[in-house]
Amino acid sequence: MSSNKRDDAALNIANANFRGSMPSSLLGGLNKRLVSLKFGTKTMSIIRHTIHKRGLLLPAYTNTPKLVYVEQGRGIQGAVFPGCPETFQSSGQFSRDGSQSSEDQHQKVPQVREGEVVALPSGVADWFYNNGDSPLVLVQLLDTSNPANQLDQDFRNFFLAGNPQRELQSQRSSYQRDQFEGQRGRQDEDESRRHQQDRNRNVFGGFDEQILAEAFNINTRLARSMRNEKDNRGIIVRAEHELQVVSPHQSREEEEREIEYRGGPGGRFNGIEETFCTARLKHNINDPERADFFNPLAGRLTTVNSLNLPILRSVQLSVERGVLYPNAMMSPHWNMNAHSIIYITRGNGRIQIVGDNGQTIFDGEVREGQVVTAPQSFAVVKKAGSQGFEWVSFKTNDNAQVSQLAGRVSTIRGLPVEVVANSFQISREDARRLKNNREEVSVFSPSQSGRSGEIA
Repeated sequence: MSSNKRDDAALNIANANFRGSMPSSLLGGLNKRLVSLKFGTKTMSIIRHTIHKRGLLLPAYTNTPKLVYVEQGRGIQGAVFPGCPETFQSSGQFSRDGSQSSEDQHQKVPQVREGEVVALPSGVADWFYNNGDSPLVLVQLLDTSNPANQLDQDFRNFFLAGNPQRELQSQRSSYQRDQFEGQRGRQDEDESRRHQQDRNRNVFGGFDEQILAEAFNINTRLARSMRNEKDNRGIIVRAEHELQVVSPHQSREEEEREIEYRGGPGGRFNGIEETFCTARLKHNINDPERADFFNPLAGRLTTVNSLNLPILRSVQLSVERGVLYPNAMMSPHWNMNAHSIIYITRGNGRIQIVGDNGQTIFDGEVREGQVVTAPQSFAVVKKAGSQGFEWVSFKTNDNAQVSQLAGRVSTIRGLPVEVVANSFQISREDARRLKNNREEVSVFSPSQSGRSGEIA
């Protein structure tokens, strides 16, 4: 195995491990990891949540659009779009006089399960709840450099409940510090910052309780409870009882009918079928039947972009899911119009990334839980190890495009033999081999010539 090579002067390649122990006090045993990525003008963050049975990730909104990949488990998820009607309602309970009471209405609460991707615009409050028996693991990508973010490049979570601990908050930014300039002296500013860090609260914690009581037409005791000042549970809490919310299950047949109604995978849109309030927010990327490329000897690739999940047009992101069988390979390629943030979900493999000067800027063995960033236009190749190799790539374009360097639909295949021969100073016979020896597309089965490069 070659040693890792990075050109830190050119860009930052993140190869960060999400795994490992975390202090149990940080999230009461429920871990969260934040990794920041920066390359060129792009700044992003990846967060990993593990939510145990009956765990609730408290409602919050962010200053950035985000994509959430359900790595493991199942649960329910809610997103509150401002101005949209509360179209889900419970049947309520009937009292002795026959009248109905305790009826609840809320916006859509869909079921989520392993392999699905949820897209959320900036400023939309959302929450997740684990109603299954196994942990619900979420991987979130937040694009702080997206035009929808009108603040600075810091990722910010605005919690609507709970009492977020300071370990989970982004550092105070220059934007916030500028608000103090000219208003107070440096000593007062530092004191205020220390005071603020010691009291990380939800959004309502910053309001006067009398104002809250008046705004919600409640008493001050309840308004005080909204501030959660004595709540030390963190941002993921355990529900006292199983949550009872209206969340209908969608059968596979219903899902297929919905896709057909929307005009198939590509879709036909006239502005009526998918309004802001009824926009479809999720798409299962794990289903092998939805693979865009499949090779029974190598694996599969599946893409979710604005063509099959239209809300990604506003989020300006897309996702690729890759599964390689042991020792298989993804075609060497480059991302034409996007950066790619690769999160390894299972197995092990090797990734090489080559820059514009032909220099190897990354050559390393990677494993489950790690992140590698491949900048736009840099050539990338992935090769599975003996355990197989699976990943999710978050891409910074709602319709990210890839150009392959090898295989039946590659750039090399499209060149005349004479051009290939003269470019590489090889015979025409060798040029034909170079062009035609790989008839596979995107995912390649192990070849005899590549067996020497297997990863244990």
